[in-house]
This record gives sequence, structure tokens and C-alpha cells, in this order.
Amino acid sequence: MPSKEPPRRRVPGPARSRNAAGGPGRARPAARAEDRRPRRPAAPAKRRGASPQAIRLGSPRPRLRLISLCLTLVMLAFVVRLLQVQAVDANAYTAKAEKNRYLEYTIAAERGEITDRSGISLATSVDAHDITADPKLFTPEDSKAPDAPQQAAALLAPILGKDEAELAKKLSTPKSRYTVLARRQTPQVWKQIKDLKSVFAEKAAEDRAKGGPGANVLAGVLQEPTTRRVYPNGNLAAGILGFVNAEGKGGGGLEAQLNKKLQGEDGKIRYAQAGGRPVPTAGSTEIPAVAGTDVELTIDRDIQWAAQRAIADQVEKSRADRGYVIVQNTRTGEVLAMANAPGYDPNDLAQSNSAALGNAALQDVYEPGSTSKVMSIAAVLEEGAATPDTHVTVPNRLHRGDRLFRDDVDHPTWYLTLNGVLAKSSNIGTILATGQLGKTQPEANKVLYSYLRKFGLGSTTGLDYPGESPGIVAKPQDWSTSQQYTIPFGQGLSLNAMQAASVYQTIANGGVRIEPTLVRGTKDAGGRYTASDAPKRTRVVSEKTAGTLAKMLESVVDDREGTGTKAHIQGYRVAGKTGTANRVDPVRGVYKGYTASFAGFAPADDPQVTVYCAIQNPTEGSYFGGQICGPIYKKVMEFALKTLQTPPSGKAPARLPVSFKPGE
Repeated sequence: MPSKEPPRRRVPGPARSRNAAGGPGRARPAARAEDRRPRRPAAPAKRRGASPQAIRLGSPRPRLRLISLCLTLVMLAFVVRLLQVQAVDANAYTAKAEKNRYLEYTIAAERGEITDRSGISLATSVDAHDITADPKLFTPEDSKAPDAPQQAAALLAPILGKDEAELAKKLSTPKSRYTVLARRQTPQVWKQIKDLKSVFAEKAAEDRAKGGPGANVLAGVLQEPTTRRVYPNGNLAAGILGFVNAEGKGGGGLEAQLNKKLQGEDGKIRYAQAGGRPVPTAGSTEIPAVAGTDVELTIDRDIQWAAQRAIADQVEKSRADRGYVIVQNTRTGEVLAMANAPGYDPNDLAQSNSAALGNAALQDVYEPGSTSKVMSIAAVLEEGAATPDTHVTVPNRLHRGDRLFRDDVDHPTWYLTLNGVLAKSSNIGTILATGQLGKTQPEANKVLYSYLRKFGLGSTTGLDYPGESPGIVAKPQDWSTSQQYTIPFGQGLSLNAMQAASVYQTIANGGVRIEPTLVRGTKDAGGRYTASDAPKRTRVVSEKTAGTLAKMLESVVDDREGTGTKAHIQGYRVAGKTGTANRVDPVRGVYKGYTASFAGFAPADDPQVTVYCAIQNPTEGSYFGGQICGPIYKKVMEFALKTLQTPPSGKAPARLPVSFKPGE
């Protein structure tokens, strides 16, 4: 019996594919398990007659081309910029980098020293520091403090003596790597700042160790070595020396006149820096400075001190506006002293009176009065118009032109010799004597004018000193009716103190005028000494006339009728002349007050030293030259003669007659 077998499951065979024509094709492989997932129901068939519309994606090629173009342009820009930086502008960018990396500053040359004739220092230079800063190191990024300039300024202002706001402004200068906060500060000032910097640096290091920003507001404060001008003797000879300004250049006096010689040649140093500190391994370049030339003056420090003290004391005692004393070597023309009162201290210009700056002995012009009568008498003697014994009858008043002239004192008619006219300083007698210089007054005026010019009036002295005045001497054809009679006795013309002293040096030197000198020689940086050129010499009057005048000037001091007896010096023969002139008020331009003066030389028999003194507008006590300037002349002349070891006179003075009896 046949067994019963379960009926076999009918396995469908592989489907046959149909080709495009719908015919049978190859059977498709069985679907994979993952393909047997239920499928979404088919979309409903489109309406009959509707054309099928396929969904197509846009082509990526245009986008790719655009992106490629953009990238190409960007890369091209980078390449162009790179070429510009590395090729075209390479030097410019290198220079900028060098500027930021390297610092350059000037090495100030040591200014030459100024000494007196013995080598004693009158002006010298000492070490100092220019306090500078790098403003970039005060920015918030570098200093780690938002207000570093303000903090630093508050710390530095009291040390430097500067305005806090001004310092803060300098420290905040944009795009700057260098600024000067204060020039020529002492080493003590820099030490204060350096100690303060160390404190802030330590605090900054501690702050960084704790994770803080480590702010340091003084890291950018630096210094440059330089020199500072110092005057060891304070106000001694300040009028001659002058001063140095804040830029280190001569601002007045010999410091300005000889600035090129004194200042030398500055050097330069260039070094790499980082954070305001030099980088030792980066190397540096240096051009050394060349020191200035040393200058040796003709001034004698001790005689200068004696002259300055004497005039300062008398100006204060007389409550005068000012005064001057000049001491000159008669034989060489060298100026041994030139003192002004009041003076000033060039070490502390801020505290000095601006009216006292300068050298009044060379810059003031004034009417000299009777001290200039020596030029009138010299002309009379040289022209042979009179002799010392010539009789001159001097009335109480003299009518000339549109004026009545008088002497300083009322007197009966004087019967004087020409020597007596000078000894008693008679204005009327001088007018009468100079009237003999020509057949007419205009002719006499021309002759007198020629001698005034020979003596140096109306021209600078030859010192070439800054601001020196030549004085005022009008040409004779321009003299007014009164001037032609006042100029012979020292009114109506003007001069400076050095010119007045030079007149007496000329007489003392046998009638030869020597241009005054202040500089004896110079010594360069190599130590080579060069003497100054010999001064110009000019014959003004004959030796005979000069000798006669010297004897006549002795009568002013030694004769009991003379006006200069207070200038007498025991053991020495002294020649001199007093002067008391009406003074022009420089503010109102009218005559107000007096100029008192005294001029002379000693020993009269062998002249070595000339001294001139003048005091402007004495308001207390006497205002006569013989009374207030005579004693100054004596003090200074005595001191100079002893300092120069000048022996006393060996002969008694020649006493020329001062007066005569009528009818003789």
C-alpha cells in the first residue's frame, strides 16, 4: 500500500525578466532578506494622457567652478601680498622691524671746561642722566595696567619736579618708542627712579607667580648718560661766563659765544632691545663722542671775587639800580675782572632775576660824565692847543648857544691851570679848553669827534661778546647846539663800562690802545694748548701826551683840591678821575638820577693795572663818583696790586700846579 507522503510545497521558480519588448528575459536572482521589507504602496497612476515629468538634480559643476575661482583669487591675493612684503617692500618692512627692535640715542659730548688764568675751574661738567621712556611699554598690552601712563606720571612727577599731566601726556604718545621726560638730572635722581623700578619689578614678579597679570608701570622708564653744567663758584663771574640752556647749548655769555668750541661733537650708540632692556647677544654699534675744547680766560678768580664783593656791597648800601667794576692789565689789555651787581647764579636760573641776566658792563650804555674829560684834555694836549700850565679863567656860569652852563658846585671865578681844570673836574673849564681845538666851533667839534673815535667810542671793544653795545656818538654835523658843549664833559654821548676802562688803559699804556681780551687760550681734546691771537694795537695819542695826562690825573687823587682823594693808596702813586653824570631814566626817557663813576690806573709812574667803577642811580647817601666809587676803586686796586705782587712806587709824584693867581 503505498505510503502516504505529505504533499510537497510548491516553490515558485525564479521570475523571468522581461525585456523592453515585454518578452521573457533572464530570471532575476532571489531577493535578499533585507529586500523583503514591506514596500510603500505604489503611487496611483497618473491620469491618462499626462506626460511623465522626471525630477532631476542640478549639476554641481558651476558651483565647483565658482568655489575654485574664489579660492584661486584668495590664493593669488596672498601670493601678491607675499611678493610685495618679501620683494617689493622688503627694505621698508625691514627698516620698520629694525626701528622697533633697535634703539638709538645720542652720546652727549663732554662740554669743555672754562678756567681762570691759573687753571682754576669756573665752569665744568659732571655726570648726569636724561630720563627717557618708551611709550609703547606703557600701553595696556605691554604694561598689563589700563592706566600705566597716569600711574607712572604720579610716581615720577615729585622726583623730577615736573607737571604730572605733562608727564602722562608724554607717556601716552601713540606709536612712539622714545620720549624725553627730563634732561640733565643728577645721579641721585636716577638712583631714586631706579630703586622705585626695582620695587615695582619685584611686585610684578610676585604677582605673576600667583597667576596675576604682573603689571609694572615703570618698566618703560629709561635713562641716557649725559653731562650737566656746573659753576663751582656760584655767581662768581656769571656775567662773563653766561649759562647753558636746557638743550645743553650756551644760552648767554662766553658759553654762547664759544659754544661751538665748548660743546664738542656728540656720538651715537645703537643697540637691540626687548622690553626696554638691551639684548647683549644682538650686538651694537657706537660712534664715540669727542669732548669739547677747554677755554682758559684772562680772568683772575681772586681779583674777580674782590671786585664783585666790593661793587655788590656798595650797590646795596646806596640802594642803586646796578653797578660794574672792570680790572684790566694795562700792558696786555687782558681783562682780570669784570664784575656786575646784582648778579645771578647760573646753577639756578629759575630763581634768578631776569633783569640781572647778561653782562651789564658790556650791554648797558650810559652817559659817562666827567671820566670822559680825559679824552677832551688829551685832544687839547695832542693838538698843542694848551699845556698843563695853561691858565683857564673859569666863571661861575658860562653862556653858550641857548644855555647857561655851570659846574657841579657854585663857586666864585676860579683861576685854574689846565691841570686844575681836570683836577677840579670843571665843566666850564673843559668847554673853554676844547673850544681851542679849531678856529670855529664846528671845526673844534670835528677834531674832538676824531679823538673820541680813536679812543674806541662808537665801536664795539673787540671782545665780540654777545649783546655788546657800541655806545652812541653822533657825527659832529649832527650835534645839537647844546651837545657841542656838553659832549666835551661827558654828556650827550654814551658808552659801556668796558669802553670807559679802555680809555684809561690807553693813557696808562703810553697812548696805545690795546683791544681788551677775555680768552687767553684753548686746549683741545688731545691736550694741545693754543694761545689766543695777539690783540690789535692802535696809537691814539703820543707817548708824551699820555705821560703828561698821567701826571695830571695824579693831581685828581693826590692834590688836596682834587675830587678823588678817597682813592689814595698808601705807598703807590695813583692816577684817576671822578665822574658824576645826569642819568637818563630808561623807562621814561628823561634825565632822572645820576651815574657815579671813578677810573684810573696804578702805579702812576709804572702803570700795571687799570680799574673802572660805575654805579647807576644811587638813591641813598652820596651820589658823587669820588665819594662812592673812589673807595671801591681803592679796595679793588689795592687787592689787585698785592695779588699781582706789584712793587710800590719808588718816586714821589710830580705835583703840577692846580691854580694861578690873577695877574701872573
